Amino acid sequence: MQRAFDYVVVGSGSAGCVLANRLSENGKYSVCLLEAGPPDRYMWIHIPIGYGKTMFHKVYNWGFYTDPDPNMLNRRLYWPRGRTLGGSSSINGLIYIRGQRADYDHWAALGNPGWDWDACLPYFRRLEHNDLGAAPTRGTGGPLWASSIRTPHPLVDAFIASGERLGVPRVDDFNNGAQEGVGYYQLTTRNGLRCSTAVAYLKPAKKRANLTIETNAHAARILFDGSRAAGVRCQRGGETFDVRASREVILSAGALQSPQLLQLSGIGPAAALRELDIPVVRDLPGVGQNLQDHLQIRLIYEVNRPITTNDQLNSLWGQARIGLQWALARSGPLAVGINQGGMFCRALGDESATPDTQFHFATLSADQAGGSVHPFSGCTYSVCQLRPASRGTVTLASRDPLAAPKIQPNYLSDELDRRTVVAAVKFARRVAQTEPMRAWMAREHRPGQDVRTDEEILRFCREYGATIFHPSGTAKMGPADDPMAVVDARLRVRGVAGLRVVDGSIMPTLVSGNTNVPIVMVAEKAADMLLEDAAAAR
Repeated sequence: MQRAFDYVVVGSGSAGCVLANRLSENGKYSVCLLEAGPPDRYMWIHIPIGYGKTMFHKVYNWGFYTDPDPNMLNRRLYWPRGRTLGGSSSINGLIYIRGQRADYDHWAALGNPGWDWDACLPYFRRLEHNDLGAAPTRGTGGPLWASSIRTPHPLVDAFIASGERLGVPRVDDFNNGAQEGVGYYQLTTRNGLRCSTAVAYLKPAKKRANLTIETNAHAARILFDGSRAAGVRCQRGGETFDVRASREVILSAGALQSPQLLQLSGIGPAAALRELDIPVVRDLPGVGQNLQDHLQIRLIYEVNRPITTNDQLNSLWGQARIGLQWALARSGPLAVGINQGGMFCRALGDESATPDTQFHFATLSADQAGGSVHPFSGCTYSVCQLRPASRGTVTLASRDPLAAPKIQPNYLSDELDRRTVVAAVKFARRVAQTEPMRAWMAREHRPGQDVRTDEEILRFCREYGATIFHPSGTAKMGPADDPMAVVDARLRVRGVAGLRVVDGSIMPTLVSGNTNVPIVMVAEKAADMLLEDAAAAR
């Protein structure tokens, strides 16, 4: 099988679905979207609380593991990534967050013109339909919904009130650029259903004659004519087939698999490629470097009244009740997922000019994200440092395109990160012990009252810390004089033609918060760049 298109997009995740829609929208160009996983027909993808069902799914989740991390007691950490139409936007926690103005202004200051907050804001507004209504920093009428949680929960209300008592202002909108505050999150849901990028962008475009979607098609390597990307070689079962691109190949496989595919194709650190007998197309030492992720630390408390989602899920009557709520009114716990309460604060106080810590507050508890809930009434305070200084790597384990890459996150390898997570745990404890939250707390289940000193808290973070699913930075955007830059400010891979990376890989530094919406923005902006360049080439 060999077919030719104007554009070939690898990966149908948060970025790939956007590109498939926007590049095919005017009818001028043919687009092929390649997805290694199956279609998104699994029921639990579309029910928001189904996050727990997809967390360890063998078909819809890549289920990666890191290498043993020496900074995390040599633990191998589980890293879920979406493997279906919509990618990780089909299995994530649905939190609608952009990050801070300072994040994007910093990207521009690093030598990436056009990526400051003011330049990105029109794309944030274009992509969204926000039920808070239009505003200078909000959009309506876009494909991706930002839905407010309409039914309050007494625990979340108490969490918000306690945050206010500690000096964090209550807000309804975390996405105006300032971010600091405490309140209910908005979610990427629409009428009680998940609004993934497959739903928001791909579904409306599926019937276009100029868009071809190939599922169960695993990209094995990029094909080159000299130094120009000319297509993609794919595997499906025992079959190998090529898909040609007359204009460009675009990698949107994510921060783990885009750098993996670049390296498999001969683009990356030359010495490492030669060790695996991979012919070098372009020596780019930054490919697979600069890996960043948010490390979540989960504090679990027992609640003294049976009002938590634990209680509902541990009772057949409770399960039936929340099932009926969703079936009849698209409301209740099934419609809002796991985390409802949010906070962006400065755990390090005046040392941080902007919020350095994010809270995800959940009215349930489990030993791990997506795990079985505890038998007691429970809630979870999940905290993460927003701008980690630690850097990791994604490298090849072998030349086999079906083999998982080697992932070394190097969490907590930087002193700032260690100080921040300790301060964040202390701040979470302050919230739990501040009225009105204190009145609901029966006991601290984890880490427990015997963990008190900074050293004990840090060991707890090393023992129980886990990804909050935001890997980024492994094909970073940067100027020509940055030897570790992989793409330029128009997301073109340096030193080759006809090849771009459009996903979380290109972030030079991690944004302050959840990465789904920022990646959608990157893809919206990249689509304009691609269409502008195509028009200029005519």
